[in-house]
Amino acid sequence: MPRKKLLIINVAALGSDLAAKIPGFSFRNAASEFPAVTCTSQATFRTASPSQVHGMVSNGLFFKDLRKVLFWEQSTALVQGARIWEKFRAQGGTVGMMFWQQSLGEAVDIVLSPAPIHKHGGGMIQDCYCEPRDLYARLIAGVGRPFNLMNYWGPLASRKSSDWIVDATLAVLAQGQTAPDLLLTYIPHLDYDLQRYGPDSPQAAKALDVLGGYLTRLRTQAEAQGYDWLIFGDYAIEAATRGAVFPNRALREAGLFATRDVKGMNYADFFTSRAFAVTDHQIAHVYAPGAESCARAKEILLKLDGVDAVLDRAEQQSLGVAHPSGGDLLLIAAQGAWFAYPWWNEKREAPDFASHVDIHNKPGYDPCELFFGWPPMSVSSDVSRIKGTHGRGGAGNAIGWSSSLSFGQQPSTFLELSGATKTWLDAEK
Repeated sequence: MPRKKLLIINVAALGSDLAAKIPGFSFRNAASEFPAVTCTSQATFRTASPSQVHGMVSNGLFFKDLRKVLFWEQSTALVQGARIWEKFRAQGGTVGMMFWQQSLGEAVDIVLSPAPIHKHGGGMIQDCYCEPRDLYARLIAGVGRPFNLMNYWGPLASRKSSDWIVDATLAVLAQGQTAPDLLLTYIPHLDYDLQRYGPDSPQAAKALDVLGGYLTRLRTQAEAQGYDWLIFGDYAIEAATRGAVFPNRALREAGLFATRDVKGMNYADFFTSRAFAVTDHQIAHVYAPGAESCARAKEILLKLDGVDAVLDRAEQQSLGVAHPSGGDLLLIAAQGAWFAYPWWNEKREAPDFASHVDIHNKPGYDPCELFFGWPPMSVSSDVSRIKGTHGRGGAGNAIGWSSSLSFGQQPSTFLELSGATKTWLDAEK
């Protein structure tokens, strides 16, 4: 019996309005998962469950035992729950994940993910984690160059990252019978210029045109190798017309956010803070243990211009996003606004990491890392340069699939899409 094969392509920032401009493809509109950020969306897809079940409540988590915020951690154990491919794999199907978040240690047949080594004396050794252990070396030989992490995030982030990932995906598909039956890959570059310049910018239009070429190449190769294909965006980006909101500044001014001064630089003290916000695009998890601190934090944050809602745990439960990893309060930005993590007002107070690309240790997502700042080789701190944002969710997500891939009833939400994919994988060929 022929094996069932499926190529899944997650395109960062592919909203249905943009997808409609890609020639040769037909996309449907679907409601995004909330919050509409990368790690939450990918965890939702691979488990067919919401964030209150799988636990990836944002791209970063506050680890309460450590009293530490960590973003973009890659252990698969952070995503709780069964995977949509478990029955498929138990029946003999093979699975591969390329450049998906939280894939390290996943029980699949192929894993490829950036995993640089940060040197003790500064700098880093670029590398990718892979299973099997010779996969990355084989792909370097096939693609003709190693993956450059500088093109994946930071001021030099560009289509070059997608170039490499698409070429590597094509190389894996070309392996024929040894290629995974289910292959999940990721195309990141559209997100960069939509955040930098906005979804209606000429730069966004150019990035979208490039994406159309990638999708055509992937579809052609997939169909030649007998694969069905599924394309989806994990979120849609909206124009950042209202700009940045600074919840931690407000909490610090109210005496709830504690800091410590180190050689004139101001660092967060998560051991004694009564309230602080872990910001991530248009949402922020606020940790304020104790009824009094929580009530005071909510009162303060509701007054900030650009805050649409402040949800306590009961309200989060009714929305389906409550999880022990989440905040005591959940902030949702108003349309066109986004949350910035800084708690200081003067640049001289900024911690040393503020002027660097430091995606793991900053206690909040920092889109300013997409721009160079001053002095040379530093990153910008000018929040006014950010022209696109996401996270609020709602309508606008794009999904499309090959005509031979039958989902029965058309999925109208992101969660329904993952459930329909699981049903398709579970069914006999």
